Amino acid sequence: MFISPALAQTAAPAPGAMDTLGAFLPLILIFVIFYFLIIRPQQKRMKDHKAMLAAVRRGDRIVTNGGIIGSVVKVSNDTELLVEIADNVRVKVLREMVADVASKTEPVPGGGDKGKGGKARPAGANDTEDAAEAGEDQSAPSNGGGAAGKLKGLLSGNKKT
Repeated sequence: MFISPALAQTAAPAPGAMDTLGAFLPLILIFVIFYFLIIRPQQKRMKDHKAMLAAVRRGDRIVTNGGIIGSVVKVSNDTELLVEIADNVRVKVLREMVADVASKTEPVPGGGDKGKGGKARPAGANDTEDAAEAGEDQSAPSNGGGAAGKLKGLLSGNKKT
């Protein structure tokens, strides 16, 4: 009685290599899709961001990760930037914290201005150098006076009240 059902059963075929591959094929397909849709584009964005950070130079308008907008005044070293966020308000910012470069300055064509190293200057920066080149007197306070003009005049030795 028990023997006939045992003899009626046939041995299951041993799983072959094709069955194992067929079982893992959906899993492999999911990883391939995941790589091309998520990992590869993220790596490209990281590469582009590193290139953007390496190209930051004086005069560029940047936006930090905290949302602060300012102009790069000085590139101190590979990790720090000096950024002017308002008139006479300068802060040090880590280069990695720059989220975006809002506008880039154009390099000076021809290699630079009279030995200034070919660095681009933002509009309105170093007005005293421009005025000195034009032969204007820098010891007098600027028109408009104000506290800054008075302080500038006092420091230069020209006492004006």
